[in-house]
Amino acid sequence: MNTSISIQLSPGQIEQLRQGGSINISINCGLPDEPDEAQPAMPDTAPGKGETPPERTGRNREQEETDGEAMLLQFFRRQIMRLRNNGNVRTSETYRSAYNKLQQFTQGSDVALTRVDGEMMEALQAFLRGQGLSMNSISFYIRIVRAVYNRAVGQGLCDDRQPFQHCFTGSQTTAKRALTLDEVRRIKQVRPTDEDEEFARDLFLLSFYTRGMSFVDLAYLRKDAIHDGTLTYIRRKTGHTLTMRWEAEMQRIADRHPSNTCYLLPIIRTAGPHERSQYRTVQNRVNRHLKLVAGKAGIRQTLTMYCARHSWATIAREQKMPVSVISHAMGHTNERTTEVYLKGVDSAVIDRCNSAIISLLG
Repeated sequence: MNTSISIQLSPGQIEQLRQGGSINISINCGLPDEPDEAQPAMPDTAPGKGETPPERTGRNREQEETDGEAMLLQFFRRQIMRLRNNGNVRTSETYRSAYNKLQQFTQGSDVALTRVDGEMMEALQAFLRGQGLSMNSISFYIRIVRAVYNRAVGQGLCDDRQPFQHCFTGSQTTAKRALTLDEVRRIKQVRPTDEDEEFARDLFLLSFYTRGMSFVDLAYLRKDAIHDGTLTYIRRKTGHTLTMRWEAEMQRIADRHPSNTCYLLPIIRTAGPHERSQYRTVQNRVNRHLKLVAGKAGIRQTLTMYCARHSWATIAREQKMPVSVISHAMGHTNERTTEVYLKGVDSAVIDRCNSAIISLLG
């Protein structure tokens, strides 16, 4: 391979050569510097469709750490990648969503971690409020930014200036998500007009029957999770193992919607790297059709799969069931409390309670 090299000399250098002098010329044959990484494409309302960019490595990363201050957005991106590398995909997606909001707020300009203060975070809160977000959504984003900031403090990248003191990081009571026993019964009695409606109705009921199993756990529920009349599965969110009796109502739903894969339900149809996008697509379709089911059942509130968890817990409470059982069903709200409650709970008690709730539907 022939390589041509063009050298341009200044008038002074040319005169120096004419007078018998010499000049130094250095040629760098190495690879060009790594280009600046692109900002990640992060959809805010549908996390998971974009890809988190890789961390900078090699000379550029060393240069970042030695030539200037640690930067907020840059550090944020590294935490997203760390979470993904550790297998915490769902958490990385929530971080990515919060990053998106923060990047909108800064208009793409990075900020030194040492300059993050209370005034800036209050301005971020006002920015989010201006987007029409609820206080619970604002709290969600602020808490993630706080977690990233605290990690930076822990790594000695900045001093803790306690910038979140005057930000809302709590929770407010939201519109009801739980259905009454009568409303769940009406959903069961709905006669769907097509297969999509039937599938949506049945998945909602199956989630309810299984004490509020989340959609992702339904999607990844394997056929071999059912053995000798018992269902055993591991919650993907917490890693906790849950066991319950496999009721006849549950089996009837599984029989109506057979799967050709190792999974019990036809949600993930092709194994491989696109499993996550498959179940998210089905989840969106199911939630759309649940609105139609709700309309036929005379239910005015927005019906989603998530309502099944709240509904089971609320109905259990109305039936005077032990707090420990309710805590087990609603473990997503306070896992530490759930663990304390579950230590003395006999699984047979939970099964009896669940059977009683299912039988109430008729």
